[in-house]
Amino acid sequence: MTTWLAALRRMQRDATPAVLVTVAQIQGSTPRAPGARMLYTADTQFDTIGGGHLEWRAAQMARAMLQAPLGQLAGQRRLERIALGPSLGQCCGGVVFLCFERIATDDEAMRTWQALEQSWSSGQDLWRAVPLDHAGAQLLIEGNIEDLPPDAYAHGLPPDTLGQQRQTRLLRDAQGRRWLLDWCHASRPQVVLCGAGHVGQAIVAVLSTLPCRVLWVDAREEMFPPGLPPQIRTEATDVPNAAVDMADPGAYFLVMTHSHALDQQLSERILKRQDVAWFGLIGSLTKRRQFEHRLAERGFSAAQLERITCPIGIDGIDGKEPASIAIAVVAQLLQLWEKRQAAPELQPSPAVLATHALDGRG
Repeated sequence: MTTWLAALRRMQRDATPAVLVTVAQIQGSTPRAPGARMLYTADTQFDTIGGGHLEWRAAQMARAMLQAPLGQLAGQRRLERIALGPSLGQCCGGVVFLCFERIATDDEAMRTWQALEQSWSSGQDLWRAVPLDHAGAQLLIEGNIEDLPPDAYAHGLPPDTLGQQRQTRLLRDAQGRRWLLDWCHASRPQVVLCGAGHVGQAIVAVLSTLPCRVLWVDAREEMFPPGLPPQIRTEATDVPNAAVDMADPGAYFLVMTHSHALDQQLSERILKRQDVAWFGLIGSLTKRRQFEHRLAERGFSAAQLERITCPIGIDGIDGKEPASIAIAVVAQLLQLWEKRQAAPELQPSPAVLATHALDGRG
């Protein structure tokens, strides 16, 4: 599935009218949490806000907006309260507040969404502050929100709210006007995938739909498919060891190149790093034993060799098709990420705050 942001940027470049729908706030049981997003055009949709009747109703509203005159605020932004039980007959029974935004295609708007795309590609979190009751500037506020730029105070946004729980929600400013405060959590963690063969491509196809960043490494540039989303970065290089060194602290490594000799070379480089979250090597138990023997001869300790996961993939999926391996491996990564999220590490605060405004002052 194409991510909403990649689709939005493509719609902007093609001047295709589109509406972004964001789950702004919820009450009770709902299909998706605040911050879920979906993009609609006149005949296409990208991503999901929960499926079923809710998406059908959202599509009706979004496509009605596309028919409204651009000069009216209701044709640009609106907020809708949808009771899932009484209105739609869904079993969840909760209430969903949906924010609808018609996507502008002027230069300033394109620069703003490009800034979000670039921030996500680099793993940088930010906020979107979208005015709902007036046609004011949309703000993109990057970095640590404890020290807001003066522009945010001028708009009446409460600084204590921005510094609290990082979750998409609705708020009122000092003048009582409503805003969508949209927490845009960057795609993370980072996966470094060495190998662009059939299995590598199948894994990237799944990872591209998940909240992670991928550094995809191979010497054969022609192996990388076109149209990859912004969180997938390719590195065509004859020296993949350098890509290992480029990886973020706490990265997850997958090695599956076309050469066992290269696999071993990369394994040595990865094991020399002390900050690797996880290292998976494609292959059988026989390959693992061979690598352990060779690496031990090169001075790697038993503790270092224990850091290798080989074979890769969750138990119970034994298919050798690329898609089967991809599902098993990505499921394994998801288990690791869920465990990490349950005990999150302290993240350093970014040193830079930046603000971008749609009114030309950013």
